[in-house]
Amino acid sequence: MYGKAFAPEYQGALTSLSVNSSLTDVLAAGTERLRAAERAGAREEAARSGLAVAEAHRRLGQVADADRAWKASYRTAREADDSGAMAWALWSGGTLARQRGALPLAWRLLRLAAELGERAGDVVVRGYSLAGMAETGRIQGDYEAVTALHEQLLAEARRRGEARHTVWALEGIAQIHRNTGSYDTAYAMFEEAAEIAAGADDRRGHAWALRGLADILSVRDGDTERALELLAEAEVGCREMNLAGALAYNHKMRGNVLYRAGRHGESRDVYAQALGEFDGMGEPRGRALARLGLVKSLARLGRDRAETIADLDELARTFDGIGLRHGREMVLRAYEELGLASVEGAGR
Repeated sequence: MYGKAFAPEYQGALTSLSVNSSLTDVLAAGTERLRAAERAGAREEAARSGLAVAEAHRRLGQVADADRAWKASYRTAREADDSGAMAWALWSGGTLARQRGALPLAWRLLRLAAELGERAGDVVVRGYSLAGMAETGRIQGDYEAVTALHEQLLAEARRRGEARHTVWALEGIAQIHRNTGSYDTAYAMFEEAAEIAAGADDRRGHAWALRGLADILSVRDGDTERALELLAEAEVGCREMNLAGALAYNHKMRGNVLYRAGRHGESRDVYAQALGEFDGMGEPRGRALARLGLVKSLARLGRDRAETIADLDELARTFDGIGLRHGREMVLRAYEELGLASVEGAGR
């Protein structure tokens, strides 16, 4: 039913690159091709090569370089009057904005990308941009608003046999079910995503699905060792492709699993590792989530209650500033779980 996963963001002379290509290899090939296109005055090729450069930088956690690259790709595409390439550049910029925690900007850029992609007749970039909007809403915790869009995109991806997008949509819907307590449904969807990703040789999608399965096994079943095994398997794929962001989230999830198992010294160390990784790539959402885990672990290890409360109050403000409803709810649960009271936390 599904063919091999492909990477439509690798365009022009870079279409031979695989969805599983190492990001350092993508960056090297993209930069080489971009320079050659610029020397030849081939603007369309330069714009599309620049997209691969932007995406490699983004996934490697090199935020400033990614920001410069997607903007350069957009400018070049506009000069070439290539609306499809303009849409792809806006998609990359919107995805980067979400990664940086600039969610209103992400919405704006992704909406523009979807509209421009539709006018250009590029159904793929339109689909990717709508998916980006859906993911942004899901991350904000606005499940009611984006569940239908996730399901629409899942149906479209299944109809076209697009493995990579099917996996993405399944994982997104599964995460919504997991966050709302429907663990069995979430597990089944993560499991299907893992099977499709494995069959389509989509290592990135497979790694995210394994992370989701590990989370459910930990929170629902208390199966710590199996969860850690799945995360270790996912980490291999992340390292092979140099997926800095996915690896950091993998480590954050490992911290979650260890914390739930009462192994607070180990969870403290893993959360601290993930926090450093998120700091290095300028990823505020991941940083806040890892810091929340670290604060909880330190509290379990006997840290001063007043210091813990101060940190949780600050994290509540941080999640509010980013616009993460689910993160705010996690902080409120942490107050209760740790038996702490806060004027700020209790008031909300």
